[in-house]
Amino acid sequence: MHRPTADAEWWRTAVIYQVYPRSFGDADGDGIGDLPGITERLDHLARLGVDAVWLSPFYRSPQKDAGYDVADYRDVDPLFGTLADADALIARAHELGLRVVVDLVPNHTSDQHVWFRQALADGPGSAARARYMFREGGGERGEEPPNNWQSVFGGSAWTRVSERPDAPGSSWERDGQWYLHLFDSSQPDLNWDSPEVHDEFRSILRFWLDRGVDGFRVDVAHGLVKAPGLPDWAGHVRMVEGTDVEEGLSDGDVIAPDASDDAVTGRSPMFDQDGVHEIYREWRAVLDEYDGERMLVAEAWVEPLERLALYVRPDEMHQAFNFDFLVTRWDAAALRASIAGSYAANDAVGAPTSWVLSNHDVVRHASRLGLAETGKGPNGIGAEDTQPDAELGLRRARAASLLMLGLAGSAYVYQGEELGLPEHTTLDDSLRQDPAWWRTGHAEKGRDGCRVPLPWRSDAPGLGFSPTGRTWLPQPESWSELAPDVQEQQEDSTLRLYRRALALRAEHRLGAGAMELLPAGEDVVAVRNTARAAVVVIANLGAEPVALPAGHEVLVASGPLDGDTLPTDTAVWLRERA
Repeated sequence: MHRPTADAEWWRTAVIYQVYPRSFGDADGDGIGDLPGITERLDHLARLGVDAVWLSPFYRSPQKDAGYDVADYRDVDPLFGTLADADALIARAHELGLRVVVDLVPNHTSDQHVWFRQALADGPGSAARARYMFREGGGERGEEPPNNWQSVFGGSAWTRVSERPDAPGSSWERDGQWYLHLFDSSQPDLNWDSPEVHDEFRSILRFWLDRGVDGFRVDVAHGLVKAPGLPDWAGHVRMVEGTDVEEGLSDGDVIAPDASDDAVTGRSPMFDQDGVHEIYREWRAVLDEYDGERMLVAEAWVEPLERLALYVRPDEMHQAFNFDFLVTRWDAAALRASIAGSYAANDAVGAPTSWVLSNHDVVRHASRLGLAETGKGPNGIGAEDTQPDAELGLRRARAASLLMLGLAGSAYVYQGEELGLPEHTTLDDSLRQDPAWWRTGHAEKGRDGCRVPLPWRSDAPGLGFSPTGRTWLPQPESWSELAPDVQEQQEDSTLRLYRRALALRAEHRLGAGAMELLPAGEDVVAVRNTARAAVVVIANLGAEPVALPAGHEVLVASGPLDGDTLPTDTAVWLRERA
């Protein structure tokens, strides 16, 4: 199914830990996480056994979308610290043997970015407007949007501006052009037909590479290029119980099931256009100028897997998140198909498969897997919604994580999943900040529930997140039992499970192993990973225990074993005895 990895590049086999800066650790006591707070806690990541840390945006920003609305790509927002703090974080991470990957947001800027403010000031036809997607409106007086595209966060993807009174051909009485924003109205889309945009982002890459970062996670990597003419689109995306359902698709069109990118890909005019690949070839050339195996990872909600693999061809990106695996329901046949299909698509272009189960855009998998309908899950869960089965969700989450970490390739861990953190499913609606909550008219709860500040000490105010006890979102009371100081004392804790699994993964070089799907029961996923030794990974997703193969030594299990049988919703790693 998958041959062993001979190449030594770190990103082919790395386990990368995602830090959401405002929720990881707060050093200054304002209740919002910051860069010094991350630096103080990097020892936790080194002891966990990960290879790198990915930081969600910390750039200067009005924070309309938690920093994904960037006003200055070359500065740190005062909320998070300073450039000196960023340098100190990078230096400390490298001292601990951790690589550093930073977020890059190239599809759009903040409406407070100097470029967009200049575009509004200079008016239609200006060079400043050519950097963004400004268009004349439809209707007799331009009063209608240029096309029928909808924002990922709900509502129209177009906002109209009023021109200056002295702008050419304008008056106070006449409204102006419209600008495209596939996300919030505070996030105008850049125009990647503009050479200035290309030049600017190559410069931004070099700015951070020169400061020592080891790579970039590219936000909305499939969205930069739009179809020529921005045609109307017959498709319509609606949310049904958390699943993206597409109407009006022609044969071959596909959907992208993502909380942040609930949009149709494939032949849709706003996503996954072929022109994006030229951009990433430019960027790859920039990274290849630097020593140290710098890397790019794509956030691209693209189907089918063969289409996603185009982003990781040898002269483009190094990794792409395997969202197909993330959204696969808790079903053995479906997981086997996802695993086999992922290897087939990525091996065809010589790229690693980058496995992932949770991130800042989806319901945490410890809760998602406790729902009656598994898979992608809803875009947030509220107190009035059907609540996940917490015990079932955690049992399955531990099994899913052990399965994922036993697979060859790279893997991503979202902050707190090593503690078994569930989603905050009873967050008061008055505290929600996700733009999706507002733009959908409260139809979607949004992503705040997976972004709650981490617990660090069970007996401290704010569970040790902040020296003052302040937290920008409240933590569930039950999280005190999941704090690291508690889990350190528990032999069977999720934290100790992750540490054990990551240590064994490194010892046996499982990230570089050869993979083989093994014959198993209908409700079982079984693979052999052969690198330094043959390790068999088995996950039982069925309702009944299954017998373990004879002649194997148990390395680690996600839950208690029942003699020589594997209980339901449990995974195990076995070493074949010689």
